[in-house]
Amino acid sequence: MSNEHYLRNPLIHRDRRLGRRHSDWINQFDCTHLRPLIICRGPIRKEAMDVFSEMGIQDFGILLSEKDSIVYQSALAPELRSIANPDRVHRVPDYTGANKEERDQRIAQIIAIAHENGYNAIFAGYGFMAEDENMVAAMERAGLNFIGPCSRTVHDAGLKDEAKRTALKTGVSVTPGIDNGTALTLLKKHPTIADLKTLCADQGLAVEEGVLDNPDISLEDKADLVLAASYRKGIDLYTVDELSETLTEAVEKMTAEYPENRVRLKAISGGGGKGQRILGIGEAARTSEMVREILNEVKTTGVGDNKNVLVELNIETTRHQEIQVIGNGEWCMTMGGRDCSLQMHEQKLLEVSVTVESLQAAITQAEASGNEVETRILKQDLLTLEAMEDEAARFGAAVGLDSVSTFECIVDRDKHFFMEMNTRIQVEHRVTELCYALKFANPDNPEEHFIVESLVEAMVLLAAHGEKLPRPERILRHNDSVEARLNATNQALQPSAGGVIEAWSDAVEGEIRDDQGISLHNPDTDVFMKYTLAGAYDSNIALLLTVGETRLDTYERMAEVIRQTNMRGKDLATNLEFHYGLVNWFIGQNINARPTTRFIVPYLTAVGELKEQANGVDLDYAWREVSRAALEGHDGDAAGALATALDRKSTLFLRPLARLLEEPHVLSGWLSINRDCYTLIEGKICWNENPVELLADSYHYLNMDFVAGAPAASVIWDHDNEVLQQAMDFYAELNNRVDADDWISLQTLLAQGEAPAGFSAAGWNEVRAAHKGFQAGAEILAILPAIAEATGYYDLAVNPDLSIHIPERLFDGELQERMAKVLVPPPVAKSDEILAESGGMFYGRETPQHDVYVKEGDHFNAGDPLYIVEVMKMFNKVYAPFSGTIEKVLVEDDGVIISKGQPLFKITPDEKIVVQTPEEIAARRRRITGAFLEQIV
Repeated sequence: MSNEHYLRNPLIHRDRRLGRRHSDWINQFDCTHLRPLIICRGPIRKEAMDVFSEMGIQDFGILLSEKDSIVYQSALAPELRSIANPDRVHRVPDYTGANKEERDQRIAQIIAIAHENGYNAIFAGYGFMAEDENMVAAMERAGLNFIGPCSRTVHDAGLKDEAKRTALKTGVSVTPGIDNGTALTLLKKHPTIADLKTLCADQGLAVEEGVLDNPDISLEDKADLVLAASYRKGIDLYTVDELSETLTEAVEKMTAEYPENRVRLKAISGGGGKGQRILGIGEAARTSEMVREILNEVKTTGVGDNKNVLVELNIETTRHQEIQVIGNGEWCMTMGGRDCSLQMHEQKLLEVSVTVESLQAAITQAEASGNEVETRILKQDLLTLEAMEDEAARFGAAVGLDSVSTFECIVDRDKHFFMEMNTRIQVEHRVTELCYALKFANPDNPEEHFIVESLVEAMVLLAAHGEKLPRPERILRHNDSVEARLNATNQALQPSAGGVIEAWSDAVEGEIRDDQGISLHNPDTDVFMKYTLAGAYDSNIALLLTVGETRLDTYERMAEVIRQTNMRGKDLATNLEFHYGLVNWFIGQNINARPTTRFIVPYLTAVGELKEQANGVDLDYAWREVSRAALEGHDGDAAGALATALDRKSTLFLRPLARLLEEPHVLSGWLSINRDCYTLIEGKICWNENPVELLADSYHYLNMDFVAGAPAASVIWDHDNEVLQQAMDFYAELNNRVDADDWISLQTLLAQGEAPAGFSAAGWNEVRAAHKGFQAGAEILAILPAIAEATGYYDLAVNPDLSIHIPERLFDGELQERMAKVLVPPPVAKSDEILAESGGMFYGRETPQHDVYVKEGDHFNAGDPLYIVEVMKMFNKVYAPFSGTIEKVLVEDDGVIISKGQPLFKITPDEKIVVQTPEEIAARRRRITGAFLEQIV
């Protein structure tokens, strides 16, 4: 574990342990009277245990799900080994129950456990029931101190409809649009209250008496009441043409305000994509046509039907940003932002801080480099951040926030829109607390103060002493921080349960590692304890964080942390390589890039294309061809010496190349940071830097540096290292003795037969011969950029305005699906069976009320659903890869645990599956490799 855990000790108790005395004002915020029951799991449980202990809170208990405890077959979960009293570990079937009835039972059980064991507080972390209004209210009624927002805040801020109403009342930006087009249309014809009264009288509409005279109801809401009465009576008060005119005006207004966005029209009675149309830019004139299509589709064209159609801004380039908010019910403040746009299937992957200080530093750097476009974008981001922080503080105050919560927004270029407030601490909260701390000072004597560096600690203080706590000062710790979520997923980021972690390297300098204690060794034997990724809950293993004074510094530290991380195990799949590639992609492109929530799947698809090409490379054949080309024109002793040198260097080049071709995410990162190392000239790869130095950098990038005594499989081999170091020393000395600014200049100089100053003719010939020997075979490195060129990998790039250009092909659903299978090939099956693509829980139907997808004797077509597998709380529907007939279902019933590669169905395919012979595969790989060799030899 990292020393970072000790950097966040609260000042009160840190000083107390050192024997210092505090003033009465500071001592009044002591929290040792709390006896919390922790009802969550994972990294946040371990963090809460650490923070409680650091605060002097010793009498806390743990709620342990029976599903959670199976990860260690013969021992307690690692973080629980530190609890000396086993009576403080309370076992329940699971944390929440499978339905509302079981959920209510679990809430009652938790309250009973708390009362029976003397706990007076509840800590729910960020999972399960952390923002369940009913649970929080039940805890409050039971006299338990809930460490988190109160039930009133959870209701007002946590329910999205209530939150949007509050946002509108407090002037918070919401997604632009109108949802009352029919009311606006009616008011065009009957613009006053008197007109509406006359209309009701003339048409005999039953509107509640006095409601039209109520000053607390807006005119538009009164029009809606009149319309509701007309629908009940079955009459129309407007025509479709009149409604279309109103909606066209709304579309034109929105287009003028947001010229780069399209506009969405959506029927009030639509759903599931039905009754929706998107108007392209400049298509406002088609509004009437689209409105009629929509009304026909949802069948609301009859007399008396509610024909309301919403007009909404179509958010084109969504960035997901959030603001950390904290309050005590009287004051409310913010602690900067986080960009959480790098996500997939609504699951966040990499989260980076967004702070005023970081943006100001980035603006200064962009101005100094003369980059006007980037400067403009960064300045706008700063304005957006400040606006979101202001709105978040006002919204938090409006809902009476008395703990920590997160204000979530959609950011679209220079606009932002409130999405929701999460009334709990979040997984990525440490991204914020590593940037800012809170200084609480005595209003009457500022010299009396204490500093809080942990948001969990702040939650405890607010729960115990909220009303007494003065508004704190936000103080800077670091300009930037980033968090990578280490998950049990395969190379396509699909959940992968069942693996066992058998070894995990210790945290390195600069690494902040939050897990549930997995990496803690056995305190008695100092042995790493194997950990099973059981899959009963989510796929998260740990949170890896780094900090820095610039975003680039932070990302480079994260890349270094991942480079040195070594995790081994049985059937183990994690997204560690994905993060290494992704972090290096941004380092190589532009660290200030603004990815949207649409980025990850196209990025994965591009990585899949790299892997598809890499699979076709025959390295041994390539090396033979490179060696053959190098020997052309040589004979006698010279040819023999060169052949010997090439043979000796084969593993020096092929071992790192094989690693990069095998691991596509790692290859993606390598290509990104080495983009400028070559130029394509007339179809040939030409190096802009010394390939020998690039090779040395590649060994380091792969964490294969020479370490005496290290396992040979994980480092450069002794004799290869000797050759590489000789070459590096040779070029270092040569660069010191000749006047050459770069590699191209040095090559030009070496191509000349005339010796430069300081060399004899004989000596210069020896230098040139040595150079040729050291470079022999280096051409094979060009296979890597050749693969990038073949796939158009570099087309995925950061634009000058910091947006990301994603080639259209990478959005193709069929390509995305195919590349996911390239990244994670399905298990090899016989021609008469279908195997499980992953482990998990098997379901043969949509719900218990539905029929099974397939049964014995059924014919299925390619693309038909066959079954659902639940793995790590995600439901994945699996589709038939080809057409055929089910001969036998090999899984007995729903809810059965299956393993990857397990036969599920015996089938008869419609067409005979042709399997390539090894000879055919080898011939194909030679053809592909030959095409690459044309670029390098």
